[in-house]
Amino acid sequence: MKLVSFRRNGKDGFGAVAGDGVVDLSARLGGKYEDLRSVLKAGALDELRKAAAGHKADVALSQITFLPVIANPKKILCIGLNYHEHREETGRPTTAHPTIFVRFAESQVGHGQPMLRPKESEQLDYEGELAAIIGKGGRHIPAAEAYEHVAGYSCYNDGSVRDWQRHTSQFTPGKNFVASGGFGPWMVTTDEIGDVTKQTLVTRLNGQQMQRTTIDMMIFDIPALIAYISTFTPLKPGDVIVTGTPGGVGHARKPQVFMKPGDVCEVEISGIGTLRNPIAAA
Repeated sequence: MKLVSFRRNGKDGFGAVAGDGVVDLSARLGGKYEDLRSVLKAGALDELRKAAAGHKADVALSQITFLPVIANPKKILCIGLNYHEHREETGRPTTAHPTIFVRFAESQVGHGQPMLRPKESEQLDYEGELAAIIGKGGRHIPAAEAYEHVAGYSCYNDGSVRDWQRHTSQFTPGKNFVASGGFGPWMVTTDEIGDVTKQTLVTRLNGQQMQRTTIDMMIFDIPALIAYISTFTPLKPGDVIVTGTPGGVGHARKPQVFMKPGDVCEVEISGIGTLRNPIAAA
């Protein structure tokens, strides 16, 4: 099942993707759930499957405005330097534990919406990543049980304002300019995607391939990340773990490549789909 958050006629909703359209589950369920985070909190994915079964789309994908898959997550936990090639191109040493920083909800936009290059910088960089969305909360989750806590996966563009990221050793400023990252187009539930480690991630800028990897090349895999993160903070339904980017970022290229207004960036992950965002000036 592919689940999408959207806005239509000034009203936010969610639904299941059916071909080139969406079964509006927020309407069909009579407003029982406010959003996808509420669905996950209630453990109601099976209810959504039953509600969507056999129905044709209520509205075309072209007639909705995509929102971030989880529009209001309590936590967005991002993993830095989680592929060897990316760690090497940054000159960072290996570490025994994952590098973690946070994003805020207002720093992300949905599929098709413009990622904004801030007026303070011309160094907006792309980072194609896999996002894991928590469906079942927990604390001190063993790695062996970690996948039981994942509801599904999506594409993420962890847009990074590099000069602000490097003001100090802390990444937060460069990762949280408003509307600087993309999240979407939808969440694919774990039962549909199968073995996520077998999927391929590709980032394209204006049609040119900039990054390519398979998910199994992560340094710290998804179970390790969930086990580590849930040790210091409780994971809640709807929390998002953005699992890191491979090598090929624009900042490390010679000459450097940064996204500029008028560009289009795509993050495609096999088994999920393609997140596409135009770049605009803030």
